[in-house]
Amino acid sequence: MKEILKEIIRDSHEAPIVTGIPRRLNTPAIPGKAGVFMGVRRSGKSTYMNQLMQGLIDGGLPRQNILAVNFFDDRLAELRRQGPAAVIDAYWSRFPEKKNVETIHCFFDEIQEVADWEPFVDRLLRTENCQVYLTGSSAKMLSSEIATQMRGRSIPWEVFPFSFPEYLDSRGIQAPAVPTSRQRFLIRQAFDEFMLRGGFPEVTGFDRRLRTKVHQEYFGAIMYRDIVERHNVAHPRMLSELTRRLIDNAGSMYSHNSLTGFLKSTGHKATKAIVSDFLEWLQDAYLLFSVKLFDSSAARVNTNPKKIYCVDQGLVRSLSSGVLANTGHMLENAVFLAIRRHFPDIAYYRGPGGREVDFVVRRSDGGLDLVQVCENMADSATRHREVTGLAEAMKALNVSTGTIVTLDESSTVDADHGLITVVPAWKYMLGLAEDGFRP
Repeated sequence: MKEILKEIIRDSHEAPIVTGIPRRLNTPAIPGKAGVFMGVRRSGKSTYMNQLMQGLIDGGLPRQNILAVNFFDDRLAELRRQGPAAVIDAYWSRFPEKKNVETIHCFFDEIQEVADWEPFVDRLLRTENCQVYLTGSSAKMLSSEIATQMRGRSIPWEVFPFSFPEYLDSRGIQAPAVPTSRQRFLIRQAFDEFMLRGGFPEVTGFDRRLRTKVHQEYFGAIMYRDIVERHNVAHPRMLSELTRRLIDNAGSMYSHNSLTGFLKSTGHKATKAIVSDFLEWLQDAYLLFSVKLFDSSAARVNTNPKKIYCVDQGLVRSLSSGVLANTGHMLENAVFLAIRRHFPDIAYYRGPGGREVDFVVRRSDGGLDLVQVCENMADSATRHREVTGLAEAMKALNVSTGTIVTLDESSTVDADHGLITVVPAWKYMLGLAEDGFRP
């Protein structure tokens, strides 16, 4: 095994580093902590680590001070069972002069596939003068579990498929704060493409037929490698049917009772406990996201329906059983993803009269942003419903501003308790930042 590892290390030092499209991520390394990059399969985690490697090299780090191992390498099947300790031993046998003298930057891809990886990484950080970077396609690598196993020696970062600004980067389209009429036309055209194609980096330039085929391959890999195999699922067909049902209804409400009833109607012996497990695993794999009701009562939050969203609107279109995916729900799904990249704490609001606001977003400073999504407000009744629902939520939650995201409309509305900004989705996505939307 040591010779195989030495060969892998040598190959990694000689192979060109494929960096792809630079990602708009800010993930500073913190000495003594492993940077953990998590996200759905094929979202670009490995390529982003390549970008970090290249940045270190461009900054003067010798290539030999980088230890990069992909644990999906078929030559490492035995190592995945035995544990990763032999990796660092193989490196020191090649470069003994660096031990305890120079900092080694370790990049480990899909490390959760290896037994006992947590104490191994913990040891590297404590005793081996290493800076460690990890990728994984499981949300369980987040805070509570990994903090216990690695004694707080990690900092998690999420990597999603391309955002709309990154999609523009991939197409070579400039998006200044004040675009020219031509730039505005190109941005709007690219937004339509983004809504159809989604943000998975590999497929952005593919035609519809090939994109659909690749998306379906992604779906199969996520289902069977990240869920069925990882959790030893006894009824994979039941899981698949439930997942497709949820994806078909991205942007819609669901309850455990309704999903259990659906599975029973298709002949499965489903229980709410099974449905609950499936939902947890689908979210753990970053394929789906649930949004709860915004309410101070935990009982009301738990008893009310939740809303479901998919990690990529292009994936929804490729997997949807209908002839056409609901365009309004696709817009809502895309806006959710744009928000979720910056803010994990998202809920929906329902007022006493039953009017809803799609997203209540808690910013890092503790403040709230209210965001409504409406494809088109040309109809006066639709406009009244959306504005009234948002204005009621602003009053109830003591928020002075609200946002309605549409396909093309742009205006402002004076509400009784503040100002509502109506903004096109492309502009909203370009204006989102860590402190909220900047009109």
